[in-house]
Amino acid sequence: MADSLLLLRKRGSIRSTWMRARKARPQLILSRRPRCRLRTLLRWCGRRRLRRRLLQAQAAGADWREGGCLVSSAAAAGRTKTAAPSAAPRRTPDEVSAPSCLTNLPVRLLRPVGPGRALLLLPLEQCFTFSGICRVTCLYGQVQVFGFTISQGQPSRDVFSTYTHSRLTIRAVPSSMPEKSKKEMKREARTLLRSHLNQDDRCWVMKNFSPLCSIVLLENLKTSTVNFIISHPGLSYIFVQETPTFQINSEYFALRSVGIKKEKKKNALHFTESVLSALEELVNDCCEEVDGCPVILICGAQDVGKSTFNRYLINQLLNSISCVDYLECDLGQTEFTPPGCISLLNITEPVLGPPFTHQRTPQKMVYYGKPTCKNDYENYIEIIKYVFSSYKRESPLIVNTMGWVTDKGLLLLIDLIRLLSPSHVVQFSSGRSKYMPNLTPDYVDDMDGLYTKSKSKIRHRGFHLPEFAEYFEFADEEKESPVLFTGHKLMCVKSDFAFRKTPRNRDSHNKILRDLAVLGYLGQLHPPVPKPLYPLQSLTPYQVPFNAVALRITHADVAPTHVLCAVNASWVGLCRILDDVRGHAHGPILLAQTPICDCLGFGICRGIDMEKRLYHILTPVPPEELRNVNCLLVGAISVPHCVLKNQHGPEGTIPYITTDYNFKLPGASGKIGLRESEETWKEKLPPRHKFYRKTN
Repeated sequence: MADSLLLLRKRGSIRSTWMRARKARPQLILSRRPRCRLRTLLRWCGRRRLRRRLLQAQAAGADWREGGCLVSSAAAAGRTKTAAPSAAPRRTPDEVSAPSCLTNLPVRLLRPVGPGRALLLLPLEQCFTFSGICRVTCLYGQVQVFGFTISQGQPSRDVFSTYTHSRLTIRAVPSSMPEKSKKEMKREARTLLRSHLNQDDRCWVMKNFSPLCSIVLLENLKTSTVNFIISHPGLSYIFVQETPTFQINSEYFALRSVGIKKEKKKNALHFTESVLSALEELVNDCCEEVDGCPVILICGAQDVGKSTFNRYLINQLLNSISCVDYLECDLGQTEFTPPGCISLLNITEPVLGPPFTHQRTPQKMVYYGKPTCKNDYENYIEIIKYVFSSYKRESPLIVNTMGWVTDKGLLLLIDLIRLLSPSHVVQFSSGRSKYMPNLTPDYVDDMDGLYTKSKSKIRHRGFHLPEFAEYFEFADEEKESPVLFTGHKLMCVKSDFAFRKTPRNRDSHNKILRDLAVLGYLGQLHPPVPKPLYPLQSLTPYQVPFNAVALRITHADVAPTHVLCAVNASWVGLCRILDDVRGHAHGPILLAQTPICDCLGFGICRGIDMEKRLYHILTPVPPEELRNVNCLLVGAISVPHCVLKNQHGPEGTIPYITTDYNFKLPGASGKIGLRESEETWKEKLPPRHKFYRKTN
């Protein structure tokens, strides 16, 4: 009895102490549902903490997987809670042959191997999705990045996985090496790694080595173009974005030193079955070359994945052939040049990034001067004819077209199909895109274009185009016969690309990509890394006399007295015309019409000296090419605002920048970048739903 009274006293004292503490603490009372949520959150935090500790132990070299078995969810569900033994369920042959322990399952491993370097072990068919830029070297095995295969012994490749496009993925693929034993594979891998890694890193690789795996070296990459782009405020997020993460381990710090970040698989590039089948068929046709070099025309509405498909197709073709020709007909979103150009390029290197990371010198290029061909269709067609005449039919040709496929845009596309005579037409469609009829040979043959008429079929579904015969070089025996183009093969592709563009932000998003392409081109002005980056105003420009070049404003009618004002601080095309302009004693020399001529490059007219009558041109074009320039074309493509507003060095009033500007002047809106008035913008907005109030 005394013991029970003592126990009651202790319980009462404990309870009173607990009550006093409860009254003293803050009044935070949770209902039943928040308490359940809190328990779930704590449970997941515990699991995440355990997983983090296991990964840290793995990075430290401890084999925590040893002896642990993998239990499937089906087996866990079939397990009874009673202690009575149950009969083991019968397993299928697949379950019998499958490994039951975690030690037998290949996993992706990563290890830092020095400052700015990391080693990645990828088992067969395993993927690693990342964002950022790095240099990828395959030390052993074979991997594939954006359709391009990198094998052991090949040179390193610079990979750009930016936030403006889908994230890139490194995937281990089977190699075509002869079958070897695991001991022979290890001996070969050890020999290949000796020149790249030290002894400790090689021992770690051999310890975690598995058959048919790929060993990839990731290195920090810095280029003058990337440094120039990220030097402008607000553009550094394109390559790397700092987001909070719970996995703070050695893998995180190793990737951070390289300059990349691990991403989820859902952010990676995914193709539909129709896209993959079209890619496989096109690669087979280009490698066989039964009917000569194929001409592949890609068409479809905006934002359906045409440019991504082109890059992937180029990389796939470069795995089998040495070069691919590329005809750019999209003025707004060019791939290898600044916007507003129609160009023909011979591609010999893989395309492992967005357009602003691989600006290249074309084989032939014409500066159209505007991001769209509206209201000037005939000149657009003539320029494509002029550029296409340089195609030698020695390698497959990929033709990129605009995303304007309605009304006159569809008729213009029919003209292109007739004039270029492609062997394959890949037509993209999406559930979010506008309706577009199937461009079958019969449909193209029966429809009238803007400048071509429908033609009756002749033998083998050929199109007789005598007006286009002068743009081709034929042998003597071929000149006697009429120009005959066979009908194309239509490949309808259903895409399912997820994009964030809407009718409200599409124009601004496309303008950002055009500005990035211009910045990528201007990045060629700077010396290669590790030399420092200089502001543009500190670079020495070229001095061009007034009487050495002719001038032409392509996008607007400007009075002769105001031409120099329009040229100053503008983006200019450095062109070569056939006429001789050196006979004039003074200048400036103005052209009455826009010529169709070769464009050798671009530059910025950073100033005009009226006393010495000189243009000051800043351009990355080499001096030997500048000797051939005798014409400057100024179009609607403007210098990005960040170049004028955010250059380091000058203090005080920034030149060429003003807030007192009249946007109602002719050509003013195109010069600044506002391509449409507020009334036009309101007309383009999607219609709002009308809500009516019910009245009695």
